[in-house]
Amino acid sequence: MGTILDYLKEYGDYTFSEKPLNEVDSLVLCQFAYLKFDGIVPGIGENASAVSMGYLDSHQEKDKLFADERYRENNTKLFDGILKSARFSTLRINFYVNIIEQEQETQFSAVTFFLEDGSVYIAYRGTDETIVGWKEDFNLAFSEPVIGQLRSVEYLEQAAEAFDAPFYMGGHSKGGNFAVYAAMNCREDVQERIERIYSHDGPGFRPEIREKGNYEKIAERVIKIIPHSSLVGMLLESHAAGYMVVESKTFGLLQHDPYTWLVKEDEFVQAKDVYKRRKFMDETLNEWILSMDEKQIHTFVDALYEVVSASQAETLIDFTADWKKNMMAVVSAFKEMDVETAAMIKKIVASLFELAGERAKEGIREGWQERTEEGRSKLEGGRRKLEEGKRRRKKGSGYGTDRTG
Repeated sequence: MGTILDYLKEYGDYTFSEKPLNEVDSLVLCQFAYLKFDGIVPGIGENASAVSMGYLDSHQEKDKLFADERYRENNTKLFDGILKSARFSTLRINFYVNIIEQEQETQFSAVTFFLEDGSVYIAYRGTDETIVGWKEDFNLAFSEPVIGQLRSVEYLEQAAEAFDAPFYMGGHSKGGNFAVYAAMNCREDVQERIERIYSHDGPGFRPEIREKGNYEKIAERVIKIIPHSSLVGMLLESHAAGYMVVESKTFGLLQHDPYTWLVKEDEFVQAKDVYKRRKFMDETLNEWILSMDEKQIHTFVDALYEVVSASQAETLIDFTADWKKNMMAVVSAFKEMDVETAAMIKKIVASLFELAGERAKEGIREGWQERTEEGRSKLEGGRRKLEEGKRRRKKGSGYGTDRTG
């Protein structure tokens, strides 16, 4: 078993003409969409030709592609694996969009890939690891579409006008949600050309969003894939809906990282279902969110953001790295909240601390051992003092001593 990086080494010699696009290829492309193509790949309104992998490799600002420090090492390996494989080396890239609107808490990015066999893949970039980016996923709990979802439809319709072929689409995290939203809300002539829509651990939708978007028209073409300890992918997701659960080489929220998903040969290693404890927590969270009105949801999302931000951490990794310090900051932030909101947010925050779960357990074990050793030392010291007292009393009573002078 390996990861998508190993898959590129083992199956990179097969062209798409020999082996059609599969779910592992989809994740490769969706992760590739995280690269910073700004100023290198043409924008959607430029009417420029698609660029090749060779062009990217020889570009003087190539290093900018890997500006995301979280994935710099693995994204570099991914790029090299794609460049050296017959399967992806002929990849052409076009129609890059990257829009960041801080005030509206919106970050939208998408790119279109043209494959060796003539097929096309439209990929939406997902959420980054910043606390603000994480909040975006919870903004999807509102009954009205967020700006990023509306932009996803605009992008799909505009990109699809530039080619005639049937196409695939997808995304990781928030990108998966955008891909499904765009597919169910685009023009009918565009919708008919969609082969499959991949959502890799992407959040779901409120029931009213699904109904407005005629989700049933595309339901059979949606392939949702989540790790077995999914939080983001199960947000607003019905367990009645179909999804594939895959194994990961790590635990907790870290499983959201596509580089941790296990691959055997040319398929993901599947698990039976989401972990039982995680599934119960996901269901409880979804039921609670769906029971709230818009005002309550705004209060909840803002409160959640306030609690996590109390740690002053900029990323989720930072948030859980110093779990002792940050837990104290989080606890103090609960004081002004009502009991029900505080209780639900505590469950979410607890899931974030799963990132540091093993570290916390080890710390508890070490602390317990220290206290045990300290207790044993005190007990042994007490025994020595007791024995010493007995000897002194015995000596003071005259037994076995000469008290004459």
